Amino acid sequence: MTGLEQMTPAGQENTEPVVMPDDEVLYELADLFRVFGDSTRIKILYALHDNELCVQDIANAVQLSQSAVSHQLRVLKDTKLVRFRRDGKTVYYALDDDHVRSILSMGMDHIEE
Repeated sequence: MTGLEQMTPAGQENTEPVVMPDDEVLYELADLFRVFGDSTRIKILYALHDNELCVQDIANAVQLSQSAVSHQLRVLKDTKLVRFRRDGKTVYYALDDDHVRSILSMGMDHIEE
């Protein structure tokens, strides 16, 4: 057995090789998880879990400077984990979609087991 074979539910060897996504897709997935590897970004994502907040409110929630929060928000926007909207001079941030909430929730479920 080479490690690439799949096992059937009964534990019998399946001779079909594992179908892997293209390398480019796997690199993009690795980059996504890299973004989740920073505790500051995780704090920001949790602050936005159920709220739409401006940079100052996020900074207050995570106890960081506005500059530090803005830097991390850029990373989160670039990876499409957060979205923003302008209201006059104020920019509000929120999680991009329910997928982000699901990833955070599943991560918490996993570590709480």
